[in-house]
Amino acid sequence: MVSIDEVARHAGVSTATVSRALSGRGHVSDATRARVEVAAKSLGYVVSASASSLASGRTRNIGVLVPFLDRWFFSTVLSGIASALMRRGYDITLYSLTADRAERRDVFDTFLRRQRVDGVIAISIEIGEEETEQLFALDLPVIAIGGPNPRLTTLTVDDTAVARLATEHLLALGHREIAHIGASPEFDIDFHIPTHRRQGFEQALADAGIPVKPSLFEPADFTIEGGFRAAKQLLGKPGGRPTAIFAASDEMAIGALLAARELGYRVPEDLSVVGIDGHELGEFFRLTTVDQFPLGQGERAAEAILAELEAKDVAPVHQPGDLPYELIVRGSTARLPS
Repeated sequence: MVSIDEVARHAGVSTATVSRALSGRGHVSDATRARVEVAAKSLGYVVSASASSLASGRTRNIGVLVPFLDRWFFSTVLSGIASALMRRGYDITLYSLTADRAERRDVFDTFLRRQRVDGVIAISIEIGEEETEQLFALDLPVIAIGGPNPRLTTLTVDDTAVARLATEHLLALGHREIAHIGASPEFDIDFHIPTHRRQGFEQALADAGIPVKPSLFEPADFTIEGGFRAAKQLLGKPGGRPTAIFAASDEMAIGALLAARELGYRVPEDLSVVGIDGHELGEFFRLTTVDQFPLGQGERAAEAILAELEAKDVAPVHQPGDLPYELIVRGSTARLPS
C-alpha cells in the first residue's frame, strides 16, 4: 500500500497539504492540487475511507431514500446523483422505502442513526414531521426532490403546471375529446403527483370551456403495460372515442402508442398522444412529452447536498428550488383534422 508520506515526497509538499488537496477541504492552490493529484495517480495512492472518516468526521457517503428501484424515472434520477457524487469522491448508500411502515421506521430509527452517511437525499418521498425531527437530531443535511417541506431544502417540479402545459398543447392543436391516463389510488402516495397532474389537466380543460368527462379517465400504474391496458379500455369503449390522450408519464404514453397501433389507429393522424418525463425511449417512439430532466434533477440534488455539507458551520437558508421542464414536440401529436 502506498502511504500518504510517499505521495507528499513525490509531490514535494507536506502530508497536511496532500490531505487538503485530496479531500477538497482547506485552501490549496490549483497548481499544488494538480501536482498532488498527479503524484497520487502515478503512485496508485487511494485515500483510506476509514482513515479519512476518523480525521475529518465525514464518511464521504450520502444516503439516498427512494420509493422504487425498478422504475425508469427513479433510476435515472439516481444515476444523476451517483455520477455527480462520484466526481466529488463520494459513495452512496441506497435505502428503498416500501409501503411497509415497519421497514420505513427501521430506516429512520436504525439505519440512519448508524452515522454511516453525511447527508440524505430523498427522491419523491414525503418526510413527515417526526422523521424530519429525527434527521435534525442526527445533524444531517437533507435535500428533498419532489415536494415542499418548509424545514428542508427542496427541489420541486410544479406538476400541476407541467400537466397544464401538456394539455394546452393538445388543445392548441384543436383537440377537445382528450382522455387522461392517470394513477390508481395505490400509486398516488407521498406528494400526490398523479393527483396534481390530473388537476392540471382538468384546469386546462376548464379554462378552455370543456367539461371534464369521467369516462375519459383511466387509471394505471405508471408502467408501459399499465398504459397499454388503460389505452385499450379508452379506445375500445362503445360510442365516441378520444382524439387525444394525455398520459401522466412517458411510460404510460408509450403503452398508449402500442395499444393504438394494435387497435389499428394511426398516430398522430387518428390519435395524438403526449406524456411527461423525458424518457430515453421517447425519441425512438417519436413521443411528444414534457421533459422534466430527471438526470439533471439528480445532479442538482447532489450538488445541493454537497453545498450544504460545505456550509455546515453556517446556518443554511432552506430555499425551495424550482426544477425546469420543457415541452418537446415530436411526431405523436398533430393538429386535429377539420
